[in-house]
Amino acid sequence: MVIAAISSGALILDIIVIVLLLVWLGSYLWGRWRRNHYATVIDEEAFQKGIHKAQVIDLRPKNQFDRGHILGARSMPLAFLLQQYDDLRPDLPVYLYDEGMTLSTQAAAFLGKHGFDNLYILQGGYSKWTGKTKKAKYSD
Repeated sequence: MVIAAISSGALILDIIVIVLLLVWLGSYLWGRWRRNHYATVIDEEAFQKGIHKAQVIDLRPKNQFDRGHILGARSMPLAFLLQQYDDLRPDLPVYLYDEGMTLSTQAAAFLGKHGFDNLYILQGGYSKWTGKTKKAKYSD
């Protein structure tokens, strides 16, 4: 009887672990699909080539932007972008980046639903950037 209780407890634990893994995998695949559906993920070289003809948006919080950002980028944290997206021109390419690619994916999906077609996300985000950067004069 004790063995049956232990094995049923282990079975329940196995089921919980499998469900959690499936939820995580589903979330990952959903995010990847959204990113690829609304935007094109480009490497640093392609990002640098197109940077002068695009609206470059840093989606990180302002304090992170001030500590260092891609030269020519405009600070527009995600919450601000969701409210002020009409400040962007839909006829020009929009280059998005954040620390990784999570916020960029959310921003691309939002902008894509609001008529923006030329959306690009920096592969790996700012954490992988090796190009020119700028820091705010009075950052913390």
